[in-house]
Amino acid sequence: MTGPLTAWSEAFAAGARAGLERASPLGRLERAAVFGDGHGAGVTVAIIDSGVDGDHPAIGGRLARRLRVELTGEDAHVIDDADADDLVGHGTACAGIIVSIAPAVELVSIRVLGADNRGKGRALAAAVAWAVDQGISIVNMSLSSRSEAMFASLHDLADRAYFANSLLVCAANNIPGPSYPSLFASVLSVAAHDVEDPDVWFYNPAPPVEFGAYGLDVDVAWRDGGRIRATGNSFAAPHLAGQAARLRSRYPAATPFEVKALLAATANGPGEVALPRP
Repeated sequence: MTGPLTAWSEAFAAGARAGLERASPLGRLERAAVFGDGHGAGVTVAIIDSGVDGDHPAIGGRLARRLRVELTGEDAHVIDDADADDLVGHGTACAGIIVSIAPAVELVSIRVLGADNRGKGRALAAAVAWAVDQGISIVNMSLSSRSEAMFASLHDLADRAYFANSLLVCAANNIPGPSYPSLFASVLSVAAHDVEDPDVWFYNPAPPVEFGAYGLDVDVAWRDGGRIRATGNSFAAPHLAGQAARLRSRYPAATPFEVKALLAATANGPGEVALPRP
């Protein structure tokens, strides 16, 4: 381990991974057989974040559409905006990770964060609602709301996404305390683990956070064509969004719970940190 883990990551730390042992009802499924040649073709992933630098080499020309949420009083509207570039670098980092895993995926960026990397809960809710209404297959949310006032509306949206067959992949908060929608059972929740390998992920049989993925000292794309090293649950979530895109490119009719079941059945065991890349 090269640095401290963030909140909700304790279950995935080296000294705690024995607690991940479980009797899997599906047994261990071979990754090569499950994933096949799925590389994200035909799958759209929405990135609700700070925007995406579509010209960054790490994005590989996969950004198909830029939008942003405009707040007017208490109203929030999702609008197309070709100039809605990344104000921070955070969204580009997430997009680059997804493309590195599922290079044939199509990306849609919905900017909800400002230059300070902060945003309003109602902007987040509007972006999720838009993505679900558009039938977008996977939504990466490397952000969350700590507002109890947003609990009910985000819970309803998470359920709506689940039954509309839109998979929400949500990073757990990086600071202690509840945050939403990452702690809802209908989403695929992710925290960082301390194995420096993008092809290692763990399943946690005792949530609230179900999956652990690479999120410690990650080499990520950043704004203005740059790259940085970054740590956080934010960078763990897109690793599994990319794997989910691969699964959905091979099994287009797979529901959110089926995608989660396949990821759980192909996860590394507590003592395994080097399975072949699927």
